[in-house]
Amino acid sequence: MTTAVSRRWRPRSLLQLVLLAFLMVMLPLAVLMLQAGQALSELSRLADQSARQAVEETRRARTLGALALDIERGARQYAVVEQESLLDIYDERLAEFRRLLARQRELLPDDPNVKALSAELDKLAELPGLPLEEFKDRLTDFLSFAEHTEAMRHATNRRIDDRLDVIRARAEGVQRRLWWQTAALVSASLLLMLLFTRLIIRPVRQLERRILGIGSGGQEAKRAPVQGPAELVSLDERLDWLASRLDELEEQKQQFLRHMSHELKTPLASVREGSSLLADGVAGELSDHQREILELIDASGSELQQLIEQLLDYNLLQHNRRLEAERLDLATVVKEVLAKHRLALQQKEMRVACFDGPLAWWADRTATARILDNLISNAIAYGEDGGRLEIRARADQERLVVEVANSGEPIPEEDRPRLFEAFYQGRIRRKGALKGSGIGLSVAADCARLQDGTLELVGDSRLAVCFRLTLPRPAPANEHDASTPALAGVQERND
Repeated sequence: MTTAVSRRWRPRSLLQLVLLAFLMVMLPLAVLMLQAGQALSELSRLADQSARQAVEETRRARTLGALALDIERGARQYAVVEQESLLDIYDERLAEFRRLLARQRELLPDDPNVKALSAELDKLAELPGLPLEEFKDRLTDFLSFAEHTEAMRHATNRRIDDRLDVIRARAEGVQRRLWWQTAALVSASLLLMLLFTRLIIRPVRQLERRILGIGSGGQEAKRAPVQGPAELVSLDERLDWLASRLDELEEQKQQFLRHMSHELKTPLASVREGSSLLADGVAGELSDHQREILELIDASGSELQQLIEQLLDYNLLQHNRRLEAERLDLATVVKEVLAKHRLALQQKEMRVACFDGPLAWWADRTATARILDNLISNAIAYGEDGGRLEIRARADQERLVVEVANSGEPIPEEDRPRLFEAFYQGRIRRKGALKGSGIGLSVAADCARLQDGTLELVGDSRLAVCFRLTLPRPAPANEHDASTPALAGVQERND
């Protein structure tokens, strides 16, 4: 259950968390867009204003140059034709030049050419009142007037270029500032994305681990409660309920199996004991037909007992996965298992070829015996009468390989992918009075898997069916005895 503190600080819902994440991630980007818009607006306004001023000042400088030429031209025309109207035009152009020069002085307040032009204008304004001869002698004043006008025009162009350089430098500064702001704000957005992604993914991963833990059936360690949106916290609480419910169902199943195994074994033992007494002639001699029926009852009881034991083994493997490895002689284990099936092998008239020991290896005795027992039982059940059963083994420094092969009908290709599934029965029918449970190979595969090994169906050049068990080399801590033999031979015998 969640605590009051976790409820206080977690978002109320997943939708609120997603919306909050979207707004928080978009906020730095919105600030960046706003600042970029303001900077671009400022640069645009400055560029527009500077362009207008540059055009106006350039045009005024050109107009002053043209007026200087017109003033000089008008004075020289008057000196030639001596018309009074030309002096009026001369005065008007001087006045226009003076007015434009005053505005140009605002642009170039400290320029010496502007000051020189003001003095030149005063001198040129005296010309209309002079006698004609003196007027003609003063025409040389226009040379310096034209030079100062041209110099003022160049100064104006330089001032415009300087202003453009200032605007360019300011634009570069704004660009650099925008780049730094972009890097900072985008980084902030990425950090916020990572933060909110973690806030969303972390409880989801906690739930995923919880579900995997429930599915694997392992005992959960002490875990922190899920802190996050209300929907995920509620889901965690439902998983708690589901886990407790599954534990209850598992306990009920275990109890049912324990009771059923006891209830089934007790009357089955009585049946087998009674059939054994009848076979011993306690109730009188039996006819051949009666003995045949009694043998069928005893064989069926043995099959039923084996099915019950397989079912209990399968259930035990699903929940008790702790193994105890010990150094054992694999040849001895194989002989013990073969001894259990001696009567069945004699009845099938199967010839058994088994490797010669000793073959030492570190493994769990019970799990390894279960594998061999199920493989041999499978060979007896599905192998041909009077056929052949071979048990081969070899070992090196890395792994142990055990093969159980028998003659008979090959396993169809369509059955092989599901061969080790629990309760799956293929197309080949089991030979005998009772139908199999379909869990023998599943139990064997689980026993191999618990020892970090594999059990697989492989091809064999001589026999139709061959199962290969591969067990890896145990941890070095367990290997403090003599090294295992490299190869175990094969010794044939008839049971």
